[in-house]
Amino acid sequence: MLLSLHVKNLALIDEAEIEFTKGLNILSGETGAGKSILLGSINLALGAKADRDCIRSGAEQAVIEMVFQLENDAQRRCMEELELTAEDGDLVIVQRRISEKRSVCKVCGETVTAKQLSMLSGVLLHIHGQRDNQLLLQEKEQRAYLDGYAGENMQALLKQLKDVYRAYCACRDEELAVREKEHAGEREIALAQFEVTEIEQAALREGEDEELERRYHKMLNGKRIMEHVQRAYGMTGDGEMQSADMLVGAAVMELRSAASLDEEALDLQEQLVNIDALLNDFNRDLSAYISDMEFDEREFHETESRLDLINHLKNKYHADSIAQIQDYLMKQQAYLEQMSDFDAYKKRVGEKMVQAEKELSALCAEVSALRSKTAVQLAGNLSAALQDLNFLKAGVRIDVTPDGTHYTADGYDSVTFMLSLNPGEPYKPLSSVASGGELSRIMLALKTLKADKDGIDAMIFDEIDAGISGKTAWLVSEKLGMLAKNSQVICITHLPQIAAMADTHFVIEKETKEGRTATTIYPVEDEALLDELARMLGGDQITEAARSNAAEMKRMAQEVKCREG
Repeated sequence: MLLSLHVKNLALIDEAEIEFTKGLNILSGETGAGKSILLGSINLALGAKADRDCIRSGAEQAVIEMVFQLENDAQRRCMEELELTAEDGDLVIVQRRISEKRSVCKVCGETVTAKQLSMLSGVLLHIHGQRDNQLLLQEKEQRAYLDGYAGENMQALLKQLKDVYRAYCACRDEELAVREKEHAGEREIALAQFEVTEIEQAALREGEDEELERRYHKMLNGKRIMEHVQRAYGMTGDGEMQSADMLVGAAVMELRSAASLDEEALDLQEQLVNIDALLNDFNRDLSAYISDMEFDEREFHETESRLDLINHLKNKYHADSIAQIQDYLMKQQAYLEQMSDFDAYKKRVGEKMVQAEKELSALCAEVSALRSKTAVQLAGNLSAALQDLNFLKAGVRIDVTPDGTHYTADGYDSVTFMLSLNPGEPYKPLSSVASGGELSRIMLALKTLKADKDGIDAMIFDEIDAGISGKTAWLVSEKLGMLAKNSQVICITHLPQIAAMADTHFVIEKETKEGRTATTIYPVEDEALLDELARMLGGDQITEAARSNAAEMKRMAQEVKCREG
């Protein structure tokens, strides 16, 4: 359930706070007052793409904050999977800050990615806009509604189906590769044999190239290195009078004489003796390093030749390392093994493909059977729901057509919603017979039927009333009221018939203060509520007749809610 929405510095909104309630929440206002901005703020909070133009002029950043109350286990499981912790038990705070340079989304104080926010919003809130009506005309969307209505059993089957289809595709790709290899001539096989022999004879060792590079670099710079270390050796220990070892040795003798005259000099003598020992050890190591640096021309050429071979193989086989060359070797070895007994290899791949297709076909058939069974149930329930929405003689049929030659990750069925608006008329695809207003009602009927199955306790309808009026509008209002008994419904509308059914009513207005235009949102009740309904009935001039009509409409809505309750 959506508890509140706070918007600051977004487009025409300076600052607005809305506290939603259970049941049916209605938002109304003149065209251009800012209803689309409000809906846009919700989309932005839930991760929609934002740009700096949405920030109110003069402000540094826009802030949208939504507070949800977790209502079911599916929502709590999603929070656990995302490793997010609700506040005060079951409160979830979603915040979006948009500035010129960056945009940050947080859930309960934790920064989240767009993917995480999409997963969470999918179980917290469903937003239905007019675009969704057009999506319903697509076969893919119709199949999704049917699968959603089928419930958890279908979702488990579809999840399994995706894994099986992935395995089937891998087998299919392998079979295609076999067909290509089947036409490989002696030249391709001979080339593979040559490459395997060339790499095997090289006897490459992983890491060998790096080791050789270090040794080669050292030998290549040997002369300069030798000049530096020999000078260092001359300064520290070659036996010359001014070398460090001779000077330190002389200093030791002087301190020994001093210590014989003053015991306090003993510590200094011992420190210098240790330094003398360390210097002698250093000189031995430096002498050994110089001996090892003796240039061996044969070793240099062998190292250079080995590096040339390795680099040649890297270039030839497009490799960056010896490990990649060895991977290519194993690939070619496997290819030659396959080609040495190609018929047996081809048979194994064929048998594997047959088994994969058999498993996929069986699972597709199971999914198709469940779809067909669910299609009968959904068509009957949808027909009844449409009759409540003034489709008095409409009939619904949902065709599930299997095609065993065309597998997808969703099965092999095509699903088509068929509609007959009048008795005796043939059933035709939804896209051929439904107008904009009819699509709105069909979508509302579907939402009503699926409300309990979706596990979503909050729904937003953006102008579900498009293309309807009169009696139909009243029937849509009743359907929304019924839907709001078990779910929180937030509806943006222009029709007084729908607004009259509200449990909570908000008015959106645009006003100018101190030379600036701003959108304001506030709840109305009692006399103010009747004035808004009267405005929706008769325009800006609110007459007593319009107010009387509004009061009657509100009374009728209350009777409907009491009757349905």
